[in-house]
Amino acid sequence: MAIRTGKAGSQASSGDLLELVRSGRATTRGALQQVTGLSRATVGQRLDRLFRAGWLREGAAGPVDSPLGGRPSVRLEFDDSHAVVLAADLDTRHARAAVLSLTGELLAEHAGPLRVEDGPDAVLGELGRWFAELLEKAGHRAAEVCGIGLAVPGPVDTDTGRVVQPPIMPGWDGYDIRARLTRAFTEHSGAGPVPVLVDNDANLMAYGEQRTAHPDCSAFVLVKVSTGIGAGVVVGGRIYRGIDGGAGDIGHIRVPEGADALCRCGSYGCLAAVASGGAVARRLVESGIPAASGSDVRDLLTSGHPGAAALAREAGRQVGDVLATVVTLLNPGVLMIAGDLAGTAFLTGVRELLYQRALPRSTAHLDVVTSRLGERAALVGAGALVVEHLYAPERIEERLLALGV
Repeated sequence: MAIRTGKAGSQASSGDLLELVRSGRATTRGALQQVTGLSRATVGQRLDRLFRAGWLREGAAGPVDSPLGGRPSVRLEFDDSHAVVLAADLDTRHARAAVLSLTGELLAEHAGPLRVEDGPDAVLGELGRWFAELLEKAGHRAAEVCGIGLAVPGPVDTDTGRVVQPPIMPGWDGYDIRARLTRAFTEHSGAGPVPVLVDNDANLMAYGEQRTAHPDCSAFVLVKVSTGIGAGVVVGGRIYRGIDGGAGDIGHIRVPEGADALCRCGSYGCLAAVASGGAVARRLVESGIPAASGSDVRDLLTSGHPGAAALAREAGRQVGDVLATVVTLLNPGVLMIAGDLAGTAFLTGVRELLYQRALPRSTAHLDVVTSRLGERAALVGAGALVVEHLYAPERIEERLLALGV
């Protein structure tokens, strides 16, 4: 983080100090003085506002650094007990919702059937009910919620929180998700309006996985293969979305094998039409094996079904062929495979074509792995997105003024 320092560090704000403590770069008053150049009195004044807001607390005293002795330095800690975050992850046929602490601890969780094709009004209304029930289960009041994060299976304009021409979300294009989810939460909980952040599910899965398991990886790619296929990219610790939220939509790259395959987007030849969980399910049905979706394919793979494994491996090869270009372009340190098909058979197929087609230079330091957080990845990412948004240095002053401190 770059500290905005002016003469004698006078431009380092309370938000900058909070960020230094949260990141672990400076966790004592002395360290904050040293990093920012602020005087002891100014650091004290700005920390006092953070204490009064309930955002900082004093932890255990650290060791005495000076050889001359003296009083030990008191460590400063971000106090995650003053608020909670709500998060939800929508898939095409089911959803998962949770209450999380500000440091990402899962406090309560619920998963159940919820079909995006029923439309945004019904789906978001039901999520509002889930959130109210989860808060009661977690033992937290609605007034403690500082924000809501939502993952959706489609491209998102993050400035407006609206999905843009989503192939597998009929009726959602351009819908005001933020307003409806805010209203639904208020109706079911009695709480006032809270910020709602919406992003693509693969983006939030990538964000959650990178922050949790690969924080030192500066170029991270996650590919979700379920009903559709999408990728999330995290570069320098930030989600890369492109200019209007369309980055990572690799499921609609045209592939030769799919020339006659009709995709749900209306085009022929998309990768998702031949290698997604939905595509594998259709091929299983054609061979006489019941499978309605990617989750059914996952269940067959878990039980060791040989026909499902063979098709999953072939789908992995098709995806691996496309990922050879992705890896050559982005040169990531970690390529993570997630979603319904993310098992041994699919991963084997990915590796076969990826290492065959990509430049050796691009894969020399590449780790190809599977998800660590599993079905909770998007929840963790959505929670982190809300926290990083609300506690960013540039928003702290406005929030402190609103609290009257």
